[in-house]
Amino acid sequence: MKEFGYSNIMQAPRLAKVTLNMGLGEATQNQKAIENGVYTLTRISGQKPVVTKARRAISNFKLREGVPIGVMVTIRGDRMYEFLERLITAAIPRIRDFKGVSGKAFDGRGNYTLGVKEQLIFPEVDFDKVEQIKGLNVSIVTTAKTDAEGKSLLKSLGMPFRN
Repeated sequence: MKEFGYSNIMQAPRLAKVTLNMGLGEATQNQKAIENGVYTLTRISGQKPVVTKARRAISNFKLREGVPIGVMVTIRGDRMYEFLERLITAAIPRIRDFKGVSGKAFDGRGNYTLGVKEQLIFPEVDFDKVEQIKGLNVSIVTTAKTDAEGKSLLKSLGMPFRN
């Protein structure tokens, strides 16, 4: 509140939700990929993910409308804060050659998206049950109006920015 000169506590930015998304394009040939994605996101988030389906057919990708191509989960409330704490303290430091996350991945409205190259950085995922290493997107949605407010909020929560 002091940094941006807010007079009311309700003006201060706060977290709204965290969305985890895992695109599984090879699921058109391998149906087991969706099951593995559901298992992984269930272990990471603590709740059951939704299977996303293709909106339209694209012949170059051998994709038909309605075919499952990914999984996503939206986390709110106490689970969101617990997930962010695990992400910042346990998962992100396990990334190879980690120097901090980029401070430029904001969308202009204070929301931050982080791409994770492999799901094995999360301690909840059992290494033996993972058949293929997949990445996922972590989108942190805030009530901030600008990127500076969003970055300040995430920095105060402990997000290790490098720039």
